[in-house]
Amino acid sequence: MNILVTGGAGFIGSAVCRQLAANPQNRVVNVDKLTYAGNLASLRQIENYPNYSFIQADICDDATILGILRDEKIDAIMHLAAESHVDRSIDGPAAFIETNIIGTFRMLNAALNYWRELPEPAKSAFRFHHISTDEVFGDLPFDSGIFTEETPYAPSSPYSASKAASDHLVRAWHETYGLPVVLSNCSNNYGPFHFPEKLIPLVILNALDGKSLPIYGTGANVRDWLYVEDHARALELVVTKGKPGESYNIGGRAEQTNLSVVETICDILDKKRPRANGGRYRDLISFVSDRPGHDRRYAIDASKIERELGWTPSETFQSGLERTIQWYLDNDWWWQPIRGERYAGERLGSTTAKSAV
Repeated sequence: MNILVTGGAGFIGSAVCRQLAANPQNRVVNVDKLTYAGNLASLRQIENYPNYSFIQADICDDATILGILRDEKIDAIMHLAAESHVDRSIDGPAAFIETNIIGTFRMLNAALNYWRELPEPAKSAFRFHHISTDEVFGDLPFDSGIFTEETPYAPSSPYSASKAASDHLVRAWHETYGLPVVLSNCSNNYGPFHFPEKLIPLVILNALDGKSLPIYGTGANVRDWLYVEDHARALELVVTKGKPGESYNIGGRAEQTNLSVVETICDILDKKRPRANGGRYRDLISFVSDRPGHDRRYAIDASKIERELGWTPSETFQSGLERTIQWYLDNDWWWQPIRGERYAGERLGSTTAKSAV
């Protein structure tokens, strides 16, 4: 199967490329613009595989994308390229509109033109898989409710609004033009190669540096956490076995408050890398002003993908977090250049508050 992965140098995209390329029957074409969060070092494991190739290109350039689809004889598109950090969307929403909405529109146009040229049975087998987020559903009360595939959209941030718009475009191209699409909405991912502006890697690296670990508000906001390699396995099932026109929620059944996430990281680090001064990493925790429009709680009902496609997560939150922390301890070759050159841990999404996670 010839699969085009957009955004394959990003966090989830690189995990998808590694997952797909492990099967020699797949041929993986990674298209990435290489913006600030794109990192080809995340693909070092597979860069010399004969069934993997990388093309630097912009998803907003639909003529180039169409040419790639034709040249590579693509059977399926996995569209992950997106701006994805809520705080950055507060500071600069324009990039999110351009990439997540206009970029998806351009990808759909290229895919539709290519799909219309295909002969049968390739036309029937083709898939456009759009990978999205649970944040399009808004938030939930702390004590009840769960997101299903039928939950109405109610995005809260410029980021989630841009992803909601892209989801609607994908569904419209299926309903209006017949493009065979599948969609998936995932909960918060974590794991190796995660760009250190996000909560878990940022806490790990700030803690190792002995820096303060500021937490928004009281830390009571709840997220469902999904280990990235479990997500990559789920996405492969969706693109190969998902039913056209259907969406699949993917979650880890691992709800945690932000405070408990940070405290658990601190406790694991106490065992794996004790502080030189003999103190606890929890001593670094502080509380700062909350993020604007901070959603209270996300929780995913993954029953549909478990029932219909046979997927379940392999990692618990504790086991996945242990693996993640050990990876960051063992792979400073990957994250040190990022901390030194691209992102040093400063707070985003607020022009008045100090650095926070």
